[in-house]
Amino acid sequence: MDLQLSVFLLFTLFTAGHSLSCYECVSMTGSCDNQKLKTCPNGSSNCMSLTVIPQNQFSFKTKIKDCTVDCQSGSINFGISKLSSSCCNTDQCNVQDAPDPSNIPNGRKCYYCDGQTCLNTVSCSGTEDRCVNATVTVESLSAVVKGCATTSICDATFIPSVGGISCCEGNLCNGAQSVTSCEGNLCNRSQSVTQSFLFLCCSLLSYFMMH
Repeated sequence: MDLQLSVFLLFTLFTAGHSLSCYECVSMTGSCDNQKLKTCPNGSSNCMSLTVIPQNQFSFKTKIKDCTVDCQSGSINFGISKLSSSCCNTDQCNVQDAPDPSNIPNGRKCYYCDGQTCLNTVSCSGTEDRCVNATVTVESLSAVVKGCATTSICDATFIPSVGGISCCEGNLCNGAQSVTSCEGNLCNRSQSVTQSFLFLCCSLLSYFMMH
């Protein structure tokens, strides 16, 4: 018993106070050349690296790295934005940028929303083997989002501001209804809704991968 207690105390001594270290950066130049090493706060158990590629000519490829409590590796495609994530749990393991999401179609198709309608279809690629539905709410704007996702993303648990997460298997299994709504003066103007919807989708992409 004394030997076991001594081993336990030694283990506690050598492991106490150790915090995970990860690289952090936010870059819109397509590469995390400016990444810095940081000591993660208590509770963080993963390092993550994200690549976000909005699907329009006026947006920039974004790279993000940081500590996180939990993380899901994989990719997700909401039609207007695509994201891939790499997650790991050892010191400085996120030194490499997350790869760009695959552009190789895998034969599956899902519905996605563009801020006005959810009748659009998107071709899934790479490991995206499920169609996904979710509802995201930020302040007074609520929207249903749809798209393609890898199975690991569907296994995400609690995600702030997001509810009704469900995944299904099979082409176009995630429905097609138009479901964007908001409150406030002139909130139904096309440009306002579309910009807000893009913001919601980008927030949701990060929540899916980082929580």
